[in-house]
Amino acid sequence: MADLKDELTGKVAIVTGSARNIGRATAVELARAGAAVVINARSSGDLCDEVAHEITESGGRAMPYLADITDGDAVEAMVAATVAEFGGVDILVNNAAVRSSKSIEELDMETWEFVQDTALNGSFRMTRACVPHIIARGGGSIISVGGLNSHRGAPSRSHVMATKGGLAGFARGLALDLGKRNIRSNMVMVGTFETERVGSSSVAPPVMDVSDIPMGRRGVPQDMADLIRFLVGPGATYISGQTIHCNGAAYCPL
Repeated sequence: MADLKDELTGKVAIVTGSARNIGRATAVELARAGAAVVINARSSGDLCDEVAHEITESGGRAMPYLADITDGDAVEAMVAATVAEFGGVDILVNNAAVRSSKSIEELDMETWEFVQDTALNGSFRMTRACVPHIIARGGGSIISVGGLNSHRGAPSRSHVMATKGGLAGFARGLALDLGKRNIRSNMVMVGTFETERVGSSSVAPPVMDVSDIPMGRRGVPQDMADLIRFLVGPGATYISGQTIHCNGAAYCPL
């Protein structure tokens, strides 16, 4: 297996929602392994520039690109810009999502549709735009990012659970449809993590006490970045169609 610093050399990755948190850590990690990376957000231009600067200052290649993945034209333009800048696409990380907490009594159709349109429909738009380019490069990898709550359940999150459950099914379907094209698709499930809220420097409150996590701590974005780097790299060429949890043994499916 290639040295970590070289294992993704020559590859091109798009990471949606990569201005902060897990997306940011993933973009930086893929760049550290040699990939050229597109840093994407809907509106956080300063943060996208900051991530891209961090990567280029370390000798990597990165391009910040603002695009709302609920807009099909914006998605197509971002993928076209990626191909123009870096020559193609090999890796897509469908990470962008909306944090939302509303009980079913409070939940309105606008919120339901916005959550779905970002994480599920946005992933479809991104995948549809990227797949022809990944095929042209001889294959690659698609990672979809979900959450533990879609398996374990949580109050006031039915709309998010439905969205992430749909995304898991989409990821499995991609593995079946695209395996013959040498494209792997996997779903990674985020456990209880230390992340920043949008527009705030505070971390999200825990959804469970850490005493209920066998490893005794909440995850950090780098934990997920390391997993994603492995799954898109040369050490995981026969792993596809899987749902892989990263939660410190807080939830252990069969």
